[in-house]
Amino acid sequence: QVQVAESGGGLVQAGGSLRLSCIVSGSIFGTMGWYRQAPGKQRELVAVITRDRGTVYADAVKERFTISRDATNNAIYLQMNSLKAEDTAVYYCAAISVVVPETYWGQGTQVTVSS
Repeated sequence: QVQVAESGGGLVQAGGSLRLSCIVSGSIFGTMGWYRQAPGKQRELVAVITRDRGTVYADAVKERFTISRDATNNAIYLQMNSLKAEDTAVYYCAAISVVVPETYWGQGTQVTVSS
């Protein structure tokens, strides 16, 4: 049974930092990443990381957010610095299985940035 569990969201003032974690289990995963969805908007990519540590970032978060992956390939992290009010959203972890053609999603973690 595949599990995707995010943690680390919360309330922070503008200019502050948060670190999100995502732990996965139950399969072997290739690319993993973070997406976010703000109220009234579509879900959008924040950052993704491959098994060989290649990364892609949304323009809106470049130079402020850093995605990383642990040596087991079963956890990813998102270090978010210089947070802005427009970063407020529910952040979702996504993991693409290399065993079956499936993308698994976590339940999401709320990030709220007060201005």
